[in-house]
Parts: sequence; C-alpha cells; structure tokens
Amino acid sequence: MKKATRFAVLGGGSWATALVKMLCENLPEVVWYMRSAEAIAYIGREGHNPNYLSSVEFDTSKLRLTADINQAVAQADLLIFAIPSAFLESELSKLDESLQGKVVFSAIKGIVPESGRIVGEHFHEKYGIPLRSIGVITGPCHAEEVALERLSYLTIACSDKGKARLVANALSSAYIKTKVSSDIIGTEYAAMLKNIYAIAAGIAHGLGYGDNFQSVLMSNAIREMKRYVKRLYNIDRNINHSAYLGDLLVTGYSTFSRNRMFGNMIGKGYTVKSAMMEMSMVAEGYYAVKSAYRIKEGFKKEVKTPIIDAVYKVLYEQKNAKKIFVELADQMS
Repeated sequence: MKKATRFAVLGGGSWATALVKMLCENLPEVVWYMRSAEAIAYIGREGHNPNYLSSVEFDTSKLRLTADINQAVAQADLLIFAIPSAFLESELSKLDESLQGKVVFSAIKGIVPESGRIVGEHFHEKYGIPLRSIGVITGPCHAEEVALERLSYLTIACSDKGKARLVANALSSAYIKTKVSSDIIGTEYAAMLKNIYAIAAGIAHGLGYGDNFQSVLMSNAIREMKRYVKRLYNIDRNINHSAYLGDLLVTGYSTFSRNRMFGNMIGKGYTVKSAMMEMSMVAEGYYAVKSAYRIKEGFKKEVKTPIIDAVYKVLYEQKNAKKIFVELADQMS
C-alpha cells in the first residue's frame, strides 16, 4: 500500500491556523511549525491558538506541534508555507534539513525581499526545488471566514495537476470548495498584486472616496493585473476567474483585509511606521509594492501600471496621498 503523504504547515498566523483547521478535517495528523514555544504549549494545553483565530478548537491528538523548523521538514513530505514573505528567508536560514525531495506549496501572498521573487520562483532558484514540486494556494478566502466555517473557495495551482489535486482534496470540506489550476506563476503574481490594489482601496476609503470610485478602482485594477501578469507569463488565462478577480474583490472590499486596513490608515494620515505598529498582522502589500514597482520598471513603458505607481509613491516616496489619488482618479476609465 502506498504510504500516505504527510503534511506540514509552517507559520503561526491566522492563515496558517486556518490551513491547519482545513487539513484537520481530512487528515489523521498535521505537523505544525511556529516560532513561539509559548503558543505551542498553549495550543497543546487549551486546544486553540492564543494569538490568531482563537475561536478555532483543535483536536490536539491530530497535531504534531514543533518550534523546530528542521523537525517539521523532516517529519513531512508536503510543506505548506504560510510565513509572511518578509520573514520567510530568515526562517529558511535555520534549515539544516534538505528541501530536496519535498513538495512545497506556498500560501504566501507576497514577494521575498531578499530575491525580489515570488515565493515559488524563490524556492526554485535558490533551493533547487523542481517546478513540478512547487505549488500555490490562493483564494478568494479569508482566514476569519474559514474559522466561522462560512462557504469559501480556494484555487490550488501546480504544473503537476496530480499534486494540485492531492492538496485540493486535503483542504476540501463542506465549507471549502477547491479547484485546481496549472497557472502557478499567474496565480501567485495575481495573489501578490491584489494586496497592492487592496492597499489602494484602503487609501481611497481613508481619503473619503465612496463606493462609486471604489468600483472604478477595482475595475481598473483587474485590467492592470491582466496587463502585468500577461507581460510576465503570457498564457491563455481568464482573468475573471475567482483566483484572479475573485481574490482581488474579496481583498479589496472586505473588512477582514489587513492590506485594506493598512491602506485605510495611510489614507487617514498615519505614517507607514505608525500604521504597522498599530496592526497586529503583516500587510504583505507594503513589501510587495516595492518589488512589483521594480519589476515593472523592467517593462519600460510597454505596460501601464498607474495604481501600482500611485501606491509606491505614497508608501515609499512619502508623496501626499490626497494629491496622488487626485492624479490617479484622472487616469481611471
């Protein structure tokens, strides 16, 4: 009999917690790595994460909790990374265990700062993981709604559709619907870009723009995403599918969106530093916009990205948000 694939989730935040919950619906055990030994002890004792999605109760007999990333990698065949992109490489630097022979799925919506690459590209280029052993887990799906067991949707992308189906089956349940895709690069870049557009939506809200402008902003954002992703990886894809447009909409409009929340604070006059200090979670879009802007600089002028440009100017050039968004509004169509 073929040995069952052992899954590990690496990360201790809300999305990692949601993924462990989903996996526990279907698997006899899940390896769970997080840095905090205190949180691990609490989960083992109380059955829920003290810091994120604390309403989720776990059957602790299914959990193999560890604060040692090497132990987690050694115990599993398939690794799902849900560590914020800004901290991913510092966590990977602790590894003595080899990633060779492992299947790696990213549930991270961002760019690795050290390489300027999306997570899948980073694993392939720095760690030599074959592309057929790299996958992406994208929405539209908020961790908070998974905790509430509200109907949610996931897209699982991998060039090896067998591996994508394996992960899809492990995550599916009565409240989680999944679909598979082979567009690993497109879905991962889209997941990164939608966080930038959510920051833009938040800034607009903080500045006092209403629903009318927001709808036009999101309409322009999906077209900008299409141009950007097509320039990077030109295959036949329907940008209106849920992995692209759906994920953009839920991140741009939802009150659960940390990127929209971050943007909202910027629009209200917070500095980047003060907004980050007030938030208990990482806004991936802040880091993503710097890399996305640098990547698009290589496009020269063939791809227009007015929304990315506007967010970059506000966050990294400290330009006046009100003035920048007046200029952006004039470019909307």
